[in-house]
Amino acid sequence: MRFAVIDNSREWTEPARHTASAVRVPVLVADVEAEANRRLRSVKLNEWRTREFITGQPMPAHIRHFALQVGFAAEAISRLSPIPADFDSDVYWPRALDL
Repeated sequence: MRFAVIDNSREWTEPARHTASAVRVPVLVADVEAEANRRLRSVKLNEWRTREFITGQPMPAHIRHFALQVGFAAEAISRLSPIPADFDSDVYWPRALDL
């Protein structure tokens, strides 16, 4: 509880409880997959795959490793019940090194 002055009168007030407006929408597996795809796009994975296909030069190991880690993270997060609302936080995902 906290003490507040309202309209020149003193009264004890409770912190506002957000019952009606705090309706949580469940996170779907598609949301997790979209986040994984966003992270893979950020390292231009499709461009690296295209380059590898056309030139025959292998994709850099750190890009391939990062893509695998993102895939594993997406699978693990998708299996949680319920999926956390902050699933897109960097806490749950691998960090891209040397990009």
